[in-house]
Amino acid sequence: MKKIWIILGVLIVLAVMLFGWYKNGYNQAIAKDEEAKSAWAQVENQLQRRNDLIPNLISTVKGFASQEKEIFTEVTRLRSQWGKSASVESKIENANAMGGALSRLLLVAENYPQLKSNENFLALQAQLEGTENRIAVERMRYNLAVKDFNRFQRLFFGRFFAAQAGVTEPAVYFEAKEYASEVPVVEFD
Repeated sequence: MKKIWIILGVLIVLAVMLFGWYKNGYNQAIAKDEEAKSAWAQVENQLQRRNDLIPNLISTVKGFASQEKEIFTEVTRLRSQWGKSASVESKIENANAMGGALSRLLLVAENYPQLKSNENFLALQAQLEGTENRIAVERMRYNLAVKDFNRFQRLFFGRFFAAQAGVTEPAVYFEAKEYASEVPVVEFD
């Protein structure tokens, strides 16, 4: 009789340990997925801030550089595309394109001395530069969360727990495109 109680006690302890292990792994999968989603939300917040600043910046620059219509059109087009983007991949692609267009816009502004001394332009440029820095920080944090989540999914038991939690899709990194390191060229005809 005493052996039955010992065996039963050992089985209960093993069941509790197994449940704790399962609960911990399941919760870890959910937490890593939520961390990646939260980090992406912060990237989107900063991209939206940039999108909100763009019309003011364009209006200010337009008054001084009316012949640069192509750049204004491109920035406006990219801004509207970002709002229509549904997937993380398309938002990343659009954000990278917007970064290139904005750098060309700011390069145009460098060629207009009276614009560089305009207080509104300087304030908007400072806000945009600050936002670009925030975007870079949030992109880095997002990529770290994605790395952690994707690594967890590739671990031996991580894949099992991710499948149990229903988070089997690896997250997408926010990578700069090949053309992102090219210096924009602005030509005046």
